[in-house]
Amino acid sequence: MADRYRFRRVAADKVEALRHLGAREILSELGIPRWKVPFIARHMHGLAARDADLLRPFPGIPAMLDDLSGAGVRLAVLSSNREDVVRRVLGPGGAGRIADWSCGASVFGKARRLARLVAAARLTPGRVLCVGDEIRDAEAARSVGCAFGAVAWGYTDGAALAALRPDHLFREPGEIVAAIAPP
Repeated sequence: MADRYRFRRVAADKVEALRHLGAREILSELGIPRWKVPFIARHMHGLAARDADLLRPFPGIPAMLDDLSGAGVRLAVLSSNREDVVRRVLGPGGAGRIADWSCGASVFGKARRLARLVAAARLTPGRVLCVGDEIRDAEAARSVGCAFGAVAWGYTDGAALAALRPDHLFREPGEIVAAIAPP
């Protein structure tokens, strides 16, 4: 990707440092101008679509979706990835638990998509917990007025997310169930 789109290559010893940065800081660190982002994102989405059958949800995610759905929690997916890819990764059972979808959000368009998703579900933002693994997920939730639950197992380092003072910091999927749908 770096060679194709002419941005700074990431040395193996620098990957962990990038996990502590937000999207804007990563673009700056790699020397990627914002006008290139849609092209890079489109290419990465194509790679994800190509490899979707090789991707799996994190351990515990299928059971979490089952438990939340079984408790009557309305589930939605807001992703920068394409909906068909997310559905393939979740599989029919997991995807079938999702009531609302908003996929294909631009790198910096999650807040608008989240606001539309909340409005379409006829919910007030104060009744929504946005769960995510990136700094931009926290920014989107806050800008819309939703609570934010950071997950420590995704892209952004858990300590970087904890520094944002999320409403919840989840270390494993079962903690989400305990917080939202206690027995």
